[in-house]
Amino acid sequence: MRFAAWLVLMGTLLLWSGNWIVARAVRDDVSPGLATVGRLLVVIAILLPFCFAGLRQKLFQLKGKDWRILAALGFTGGGIHLALQWLGLHYTTAASGILYLSTTPIFILLLAWPLGERIRWRQWLGVAVSFSGVFLIATQGDATRLTFNVGDLMALASMAMWAGYTVLLRVRRDPLSIVELLVMVCGFGMLFMLPWLFIEALFTREIQVTARGMEAILYSAIASLLLAYAGWSYVVSRLGAARAGVTLHLMPAFGIVLSAYFLGEYPVWYHFAGIALILAGVVLAASGSTLKRDLAAG
Repeated sequence: MRFAAWLVLMGTLLLWSGNWIVARAVRDDVSPGLATVGRLLVVIAILLPFCFAGLRQKLFQLKGKDWRILAALGFTGGGIHLALQWLGLHYTTAASGILYLSTTPIFILLLAWPLGERIRWRQWLGVAVSFSGVFLIATQGDATRLTFNVGDLMALASMAMWAGYTVLLRVRRDPLSIVELLVMVCGFGMLFMLPWLFIEALFTREIQVTARGMEAILYSAIASLLLAYAGWSYVVSRLGAARAGVTLHLMPAFGIVLSAYFLGEYPVWYHFAGIALILAGVVLAASGSTLKRDLAAG
């Protein structure tokens, strides 16, 4: 049984890592806004029939604070977070973008600070070390550069938003089940994506999608969200949150291998040095209780 759980875990991490590879591969086949909205629509269409009755009843139980938190969850984790990933991969490689996944615990620590989390000097040192790794990757190993790759900045912003989503999950008190919550997050995410779609169509590029782009949207919705989400829930129930959570740092390794094999994008020395610094900073910062809990929760 435990062997099966480890197999499911590896498959889940591969599906999540593969989303970055797919987004990079089809960057000219589907616009980022349409890819994001399409993914959200597919998820809602699949899940809503299973939770419509319960969701309709529980919506009347939600208080004002519940609605505000749900809207914030939709903003940080439902739409723009995903669109920033897809748009950022127009300007940076999948190998670079996926390395920033390991900065998420650092952003969680920083965002928990205004909520009363005490940050000790060792944790501040961890933040500094991690962001020195980010600087190294974003400047492509040339520390004299004063400009960052815009795609790297979008990937970082996406990770910061996902960290915000994680922190907000800790403060929600609504009665929604996991499936109902996911539907609501996707629904709010679509609302926040409407201005993005408008700007995308009016100022940047036509809203377009090819057959290959449609396949990518389906993969992103079904494989990297629904199947991976179900797989993660199974793994956590079998192996425990702490043991499963620390394996998330395997995703950059999987992503680099996949990007080299499918995209021909090979890492260079500053990728390895940067991820080493990022992970060293995470280890230093993990001395705090909040970061440990969020690492364990994944």
